[in-house]
Amino acid sequence: MIFAAGLGTRLKPLTDTLPKALVPLAGKTLLQWQIEQLKAAGITDIVVNVHHFPDMIINYLKENDNFGCTIQVSDERDRLLETGGGLRKAQEKFRSLGVQEFRSSGEGILICNVDILSNIDIPTLLKAYNPEEMGVVVVSKRDTQRYLLFDEENRLCGWTNIATGEVRPASFASSPNSLIASRLAFSGMQVLNPRIFDCMSDIVEQKGEKFSLIDLYLNIAQKEILRAYIPENYRMMDVGKINQLSEAESFASSL
Repeated sequence: MIFAAGLGTRLKPLTDTLPKALVPLAGKTLLQWQIEQLKAAGITDIVVNVHHFPDMIINYLKENDNFGCTIQVSDERDRLLETGGGLRKAQEKFRSLGVQEFRSSGEGILICNVDILSNIDIPTLLKAYNPEEMGVVVVSKRDTQRYLLFDEENRLCGWTNIATGEVRPASFASSPNSLIASRLAFSGMQVLNPRIFDCMSDIVEQKGEKFSLIDLYLNIAQKEILRAYIPENYRMMDVGKINQLSEAESFASSL
């Protein structure tokens, strides 16, 4: 799944008339970069969610024959649901792509953000996914303010904002394990077991239909195993700000 529903506020004024997914970069749109990376890895069954200028994305995919892929559009034009809520809403689209077979085969669902470019080796990432667990989360050791926390077995156990000192869950802050947890930066990509859809009822009761994947992960971390995946020789860029586009063009051209 490609998360493409965001407003792209940091890319204004381009996104005043264009969805973030269709922002051009080195001769391609951000969405095309993601689709082609997935396709090169052998992934051709794709869900794309939309919200901001949704018809522009839908028409763009039609005009380009879905880039030779089978693409289902999860339409959030009525309400932007964030990453977790967006994944939940897309559940029917996954079913139409055969997610029920995934449950028996153990095949995971790869999820990425449309505005994060990287040199990640997707086949190697998919091999790191264990169908007996809930999934793997792509992380790196880059500097940021917000980190996911992992124990010595690389299992997700918490989250922190070092600028504010906030730690989630709150109980983890006083735990001895918080002192030895590894702080790793989330990179906007993960491979999840389709069982993830069965784990959303509690977070929906707490937050409603709009919630992030991080909210979901922290809600289930004590019961389910989500492991860190740190790619080798990893390079990534969040194409999030208008003043970064020139740098992003150079980065994209180097992939």
